[in-house]
Amino acid sequence: MPAITQAMILAAGKGTRLRPLTLETPKPLVEVGGQPLIVWHIKALQAAGITHITINTSWLADKLMETLDDGSQFGVTLQWSVEADEPLETAGGIFQALQTGKLKDAPFILVNSDVWTMYDFSQLQDYKLGNDQKAHLLLIDNPEHNDSGDFAINNGLASEQPIGDADKYTFAGISVMSPRVVDGLVSGQPAALAPLLRQAMLKFQVTADIIKDNWIDVGTPERLEQVNEYIEHHDVSKHSGI
Repeated sequence: MPAITQAMILAAGKGTRLRPLTLETPKPLVEVGGQPLIVWHIKALQAAGITHITINTSWLADKLMETLDDGSQFGVTLQWSVEADEPLETAGGIFQALQTGKLKDAPFILVNSDVWTMYDFSQLQDYKLGNDQKAHLLLIDNPEHNDSGDFAINNGLASEQPIGDADKYTFAGISVMSPRVVDGLVSGQPAALAPLLRQAMLKFQVTADIIKDNWIDVGTPERLEQVNEYIEHHDVSKHSGI
C-alpha cells in the first residue's frame, strides 16, 4: 500500500489579485486551458491513485461545492472543509480539516489550488516521512515575480537562509505534510503555515527537493494569460490533468 493515500487542496482564498474575474467566480474555478484550475489538480491526483481529497473553501463556497460536488465525476471522493466568512489561512485550514475528520490523521499531499503544473503526483505517493519529520517541500527555480526565493536546501534539509553560496528557491505549493505540523493550533483561529514550517526547519524537521516541471503561479491576469498561452502552444496531452 502506498505511504500516501490522501491529499488536501487549499482553495479558500478570495483571489483578490485576479479581480474582477474572482468577484463572482471562486479562484479555483477560473478556467485554465478550457477547464477549472482546480480540476487539473483533481485529475492529476486521481491519475496518481490519490482518490481521497479534502478541499477547504470559504469565498463563494457554494459555487465551488456545487460545481465539483462529491468528486464522483472525476473518480475521486471529495471532502469539504467549509470555513467561516473569513478564511482560516493555510495552517488554520489544515487544522480544521483534521479536527473535523475531513482529513485523516495521516501524512497527506498538500497542494495550493492557484498553481498550475505538469508535475506527476505519483512521485510523492511512496514518500515516507521520518518519525520527527514535519514536511517535505517541492521547490522550483525562482520565477520573475519571486526572484529572491523562499527557501534553501542544505544536504536535503530545507532552511530559510542558505548556507555558504547555496541558492534559494521558490516553494511550488506542493508538499507532503505530517498532521503534526499544525499541532498546538487553536480551533477557529486563523494561522499561516509558513511560520510553522520555519520553526520546524530550525529543528531540521523539513526536507525539500527541486523539481524542473513546468509551473506557473496563476496569481494575476497576466500569469493566467501566460499559462493559457503555454497550454495552447505546447503538447500537454501527456499530462494527467487533461
